[in-house]
Amino acid sequence: MATAVLLGSFLSTGPAAYPQAAANTGKSIKVAIVGLAHDHIMGFLPQLASHKDVELVGIVEANPELVSKYESKYHLDPKLFYAKLDAMIEQKHPDAILAYTSIAEHRAVIETAASHGISVMVEKPLATTVADALAIRSAARAHHIQVLVNYETTWYASNLAAYQQLRDGKLGEVRRVVVHDGHKGPKEIGVSPEFLAWLTDPKQNGAGALFDFGCYGADLMTWLMKGEAPLTVTAVTQTNKPETYPKVDDEATVILGYPKAQAVLQPSWNWAFDRKDMELYGSTGYVITVGPNRLRVRHAGDAQESTEQATALTAPIDNSLNYLVAALRGEVQPEGSLTGLDTNVVVMQILDAARESAQTGKTVHLTKLPD
Repeated sequence: MATAVLLGSFLSTGPAAYPQAAANTGKSIKVAIVGLAHDHIMGFLPQLASHKDVELVGIVEANPELVSKYESKYHLDPKLFYAKLDAMIEQKHPDAILAYTSIAEHRAVIETAASHGISVMVEKPLATTVADALAIRSAARAHHIQVLVNYETTWYASNLAAYQQLRDGKLGEVRRVVVHDGHKGPKEIGVSPEFLAWLTDPKQNGAGALFDFGCYGADLMTWLMKGEAPLTVTAVTQTNKPETYPKVDDEATVILGYPKAQAVLQPSWNWAFDRKDMELYGSTGYVITVGPNRLRVRHAGDAQESTEQATALTAPIDNSLNYLVAALRGEVQPEGSLTGLDTNVVVMQILDAARESAQTGKTVHLTKLPD
């Protein structure tokens, strides 16, 4: 199936919704990085350096050891580095900021960027509380900027193929979604000390595995449900390795209740192997994603399950940087997408409620968020 057909509401095309996007059409996008304490930057810097439509104009990092580490490892010009965000903005005037800070710092970065009319892309999840998510949304609306949230699974062809089968009516109505995300644990896989320090701090990360990997399933389910928030959230967390993670959970199960559907999210720092997969069960069929590119499917009338290869994604929906460029140029509208701010405010409502449920031992009944 052609990628153009697969798009669905993964993104929306149309005229630019923001003045900045129109101004950047056809021009190179100037981006700045804020923070180097998030290990995902290691995979992003090489991609950034080779992108024809993007220019790196500044890096904000106050930790001199991190500055030295990245300057040496990636052969970066020392003139790129700044200790203060405002100073970098005043001198470099970026079109977008890429935040690689702790999750708790997202709000401050976005509010500062917004005051200068600069769009922001953060690593998942959006924030550590629903209150911060709403403040971020308020700043984005007031200053007419884009706020995007990057998830690895957004760029999985298997997820988009599963979504399209649902939208094409091949699965009937959504009844149950089960999402597994996680690995052996951040310390076990050897993340950097700087990353581990805030990832295992409940104030900086929101929780442990519950937030680190629970956000993936909450994002996918909100997208599948067209932005609808669940009625109830029930969560159980535990720490199987207290000697390693004394302050946060390393295992969680979250149940989301909708009028005619359920979702079960299973984030973990205890999987024997890395995994990011989704089981989508409808009233007439099911799709199970197998990694980024494969599917197991069965539809009404099929004698047995079959395996399919998902169609490879193409720009601008194949990676976060291409998508950011397209969003700033007004070529895509992120509302309703996996990266979109509206989707991710609901994600934060789910995660916030899950944390409360795990702490109190009670199901949390969600109320409508203010518009």
